[in-house]
Amino acid sequence: MERVTHEFQPVFNRDSRVLILGTFPSVKSRQQQFYYGHPQNRFWRVTAALLKKEVPVTIEEKKKMLLDGHIAIWDVIDTCDIEGSSDSSIRNVKANDIGGLLAQTSIRAVFANGDKACQLYRKYCMEQAGREIIRLPSTSPANAAWTLEKLIQAWSVIREYM
Repeated sequence: MERVTHEFQPVFNRDSRVLILGTFPSVKSRQQQFYYGHPQNRFWRVTAALLKKEVPVTIEEKKKMLLDGHIAIWDVIDTCDIEGSSDSSIRNVKANDIGGLLAQTSIRAVFANGDKACQLYRKYCMEQAGREIIRLPSTSPANAAWTLEKLIQAWSVIREYM
């Protein structure tokens, strides 16, 4: 177990209408200093499909696609004990100030990228944030039961809030 702190900022602006929350950055994401850095994670392919855009490559392209699509992203956890990238190993959580971010935006709905993000939000953030969360299937490569096509279909619910 290693005590780790989230080291990069949320992606949002005051026009953001949808917030997508992960749990905590993977080892690959921490190395790259940006969200969903594992090459097998399907987050960027799913969001690009929903926004009818090319899959972004650089961090700047990713930020631009999200902000142009009115999507904000962040993680539930600011600091925790974790083994590698294992969400199931997460202990001793200090949550991010989700309510503070919501107050700066036009966010209409909060979504969880997977079960663990949903559970952690409900446990540590929901009361303070004052918003329910909608669980989406995880884009993680560990969620191999979900094909890219099934993920895009399930995630298309966010379109009604954009």
